[in-house]
Amino acid sequence: MKSYTDLEQSKVLSKILPLESADMYIYKNVFFGALSCFNGTTQIGEYIKLTDKESKAYPCWSLTALLKYLSEIKPKVYTPVLFPSEGKWILQFAEYGHGNVCETTSENTIDACYEIILKLHELNLL
Repeated sequence: MKSYTDLEQSKVLSKILPLESADMYIYKNVFFGALSCFNGTTQIGEYIKLTDKESKAYPCWSLTALLKYLSEIKPKVYTPVLFPSEGKWILQFAEYGHGNVCETTSENTIDACYEIILKLHELNLL
């Protein structure tokens, strides 16, 4: 199971979500192509200075951070609902008293949140 957004998802989300909503970072070493992930408490600038200046750290989101962000979108109007069904995860973004605004199904929770955020962005709800 994925613990956080992958590099491609992180690049897309960093253009959509507030960067302060990220709780982790993916560090990409340009010389070796290696990826590593560390939490937001690490001093990113110091870490890169110690390794190499050509590499870059990208914000990434854990499941907790993604669900927290979704639950803070007009909290008295909308709510995210995540549940397992037949070996997959369903994430619904529901409006109180009016049903689903959108829904997605995925193999894992991170991908489900990512897809919902893209849909909500298209609907101008973020």
